[in-house]
Amino acid sequence: MSDSVQRPASPPPRPKARATIADVAQAAQVSKASVSRYLNGRTDILAPDMAERVQQAIAQLNYRPSPMAQALKHGRTRLIGLAVADVTNPFSVAVLQGAEKACQAAGYLLVLFNLGNEAGRERDAMHALSAYQLDGMILNRVETSAQLWHDAQLHGKPIVLVDRFMEGMDADFVTVDNPGVIQLALDHLQAQGFDEVLLVTEPIAGVSSRTARQQAFLRYLSRSKVLQGSVWESAAHNGPQLQQQLAQWRQAAVQAGRRPAVLAGNGVASLRAASAIHALGWVPGQELGVIGIDETDWAPLVGPGLTTVAQPTDALGQAAAQCLIERIQGKHSPARKIELPGTIIVRGSTASPKR
Repeated sequence: MSDSVQRPASPPPRPKARATIADVAQAAQVSKASVSRYLNGRTDILAPDMAERVQQAIAQLNYRPSPMAQALKHGRTRLIGLAVADVTNPFSVAVLQGAEKACQAAGYLLVLFNLGNEAGRERDAMHALSAYQLDGMILNRVETSAQLWHDAQLHGKPIVLVDRFMEGMDADFVTVDNPGVIQLALDHLQAQGFDEVLLVTEPIAGVSSRTARQQAFLRYLSRSKVLQGSVWESAAHNGPQLQQQLAQWRQAAVQAGRRPAVLAGNGVASLRAASAIHALGWVPGQELGVIGIDETDWAPLVGPGLTTVAQPTDALGQAAAQCLIERIQGKHSPARKIELPGTIIVRGSTASPKR
């Protein structure tokens, strides 16, 4: 009986190296310059038989030009940055989806930067705009004091602002009509019979959209003969304080014979208000009315459903991307401000209060 000898397994075949322009030139028996002219569409200066040989060599070698190399050669990478203040905010995700649609339609790729509400990350995003050869940036700002955008614009990198404006910055600005969405909300509450409104908002300082909504809210109250109200700024850490504020505010309103409702300034504030109301054992539309700015996936699931004023987030993202692409392609005009309207979605949380 003979012993069998085990031979070592053959090493796996090495992957074929990616074909280069030099390989194509050698196979077609032409110069690299001739291949380059063919790839750049300059077949008019090549002899027909030479163009045919280059075409056959490209097909035989399965040659694919490097998109990045071509982009750098022409000064464009077809990469657009989108820097959002907080990717956990539903608004940011919805704007991202809209921007991505417009970029794909125009042949651009979108690179996402989550700033996490940290100014330092905004500096990193501005650095990446030039360091990674991005063609431009859609910016939802965090840092509102430093002129981080200045160097980028000096180097010809266009920036479009979305949702948050920066005073003194020469850039297109795309936003919802903030006074309009506040008016939609307050008109609805007043029509439903509410007359005491608490605006619950994330911290306002330095954020133009929140400032605009607060100002529109106070301006509406100053002109109204029916509505009264106040503002409460809700931070991530003060959930118990929000519960206490809601309990005291509602008690005072009811004792004064008034009908209370909460207006939440965005999706994050809506979630905090809904959580506090649930912790107090209340049901929206019964103990108080509730309306929130920003439509969310969970809004229909809150009690009898949360009435919202939906921002046109998809359209905002698409408009911002389209503005930026126009600037990248050379459009010269004064900075534009594009305001889009909101839409009210009525659910049970703003049912008329019992008299």
